[in-house]
Amino acid sequence: MEFGNAYLRATNLPDSVQPPLDGLARALDESVSLITEDGCDMRIVARAIPPERVIPLGFRVGDLLPADRCAAGAVLAGAWDSEQRLAWRAQRAADPLDTGYPALPARFARLGKEAEAGFAAWISDAAERGWALDDQIAAPGLVALSVPVPGQKDGPRYAVSVLAHTSRFTAEALRAHALTHLTRAARDMGDALGADRPAAGRLAPSPYTDAKPELGPSFLQALARGLTVLTALGGARGGLTLNEAAQVTGLSYPSTRRNLLTLLQLGYAEQRGRRFLPAPRTLGLGYARLSGLGLADIAQPHLAELAARVHESASVAVLDGAEVRYLARSATQQVTSVSVQPGARLPAYATSMGRALLADLSHPDQERLLAALPPRPLTSFTRTSPADLTKAIEGAGQDGYAVVEQELEVGLRSMAVPLRDARGNAVAAVNLALHAGTETPEQSRERLLPHLFSTARAIEADMAAVFAFGPVRSD
Repeated sequence: MEFGNAYLRATNLPDSVQPPLDGLARALDESVSLITEDGCDMRIVARAIPPERVIPLGFRVGDLLPADRCAAGAVLAGAWDSEQRLAWRAQRAADPLDTGYPALPARFARLGKEAEAGFAAWISDAAERGWALDDQIAAPGLVALSVPVPGQKDGPRYAVSVLAHTSRFTAEALRAHALTHLTRAARDMGDALGADRPAAGRLAPSPYTDAKPELGPSFLQALARGLTVLTALGGARGGLTLNEAAQVTGLSYPSTRRNLLTLLQLGYAEQRGRRFLPAPRTLGLGYARLSGLGLADIAQPHLAELAARVHESASVAVLDGAEVRYLARSATQQVTSVSVQPGARLPAYATSMGRALLADLSHPDQERLLAALPPRPLTSFTRTSPADLTKAIEGAGQDGYAVVEQELEVGLRSMAVPLRDARGNAVAAVNLALHAGTETPEQSRERLLPHLFSTARAIEADMAAVFAFGPVRSD
């Protein structure tokens, strides 16, 4: 995710194109994508889906498409030189059924001269009209319309596309429905991208650029330095100069230069004037797969490691109204282990995760949620008075953690810490649940809280990478 985020950050795509993409998806009620060239292929670099659609179509950021099977390819391939056209033919010959493009179904038949001529005609039509229409070329049942994003100095670098199912639109009906909106949004994106100004990077040098003496002969120092340079290029809008890259990474000028030239040769970096920045190919390093992860996917391996380390059950939950909803869980095999499955809901007022999350809300919001699910005595230990609950919630906010002692169920003790997004908002909580009879609450805190906090920081680090340019997904 860090490599893909470096590309998005350096090109300023999230800030420049996401607002108009989101507006376009709402206006058309269809999925839309921003697509750029990656060699002689097309790469999805941004997307938006309509908020009200239950099952929206659309590719993931990072997905790779063959140029001759998407409308964006017809739009952007018009600027290809002879070298790019030769590379496309060689690539088609090497993979005639498109098995190397997992985002699309494989072809049923090999490409021939007739198909190549059809692609050339499609490119010519797109250049004449200013748009390209895909009538079930990418996949049966899918239609798409694409227009170039104007304003780039060397010709269109991006295309914006809308994708729909034939049950909703024919190809011509989609053009009539979307072309005006699409053209306006593309113009807005071009203006925003053209307004970018390069800024110096401010990343801390990687601790691994000179780690070979410490980590031993099996550590590939050259690989570590190359990855450090690639990540560093995303630390500044518009990329870095060679001197800036050397300063940011802490590497020598010759080492930085060799790494940059290697990344350029492999297609993972590109040069614009004196500046170097990550290329769209960096999104191919697993970004599409990882960008599809939700909070439960991210948390699960951390929960498993935590449960194995402390021999207690671990969970992650989010606040859902006045309840907490469990997203992920890792239980121990002990006789006294707590059994709660993902999807289960429990009252927030009587759970440690609920109180840790309520503590991050304003007092009016706390009062509203407590009133929506009036506290009742679940055990003889349950706090039900507003004053007691307010005190417990405030204490959780001040301490940075919450402990609930037998308030949900007799014999059950739990403690939780919040999980915060990049803005510092508590979006979820992680907890440990254990039997209350084996040790005092103080002993449990001393034994378990350090592990709970370290797990929370590890989950937050992964969240920061996966959700760097969007809200945390808890679905």
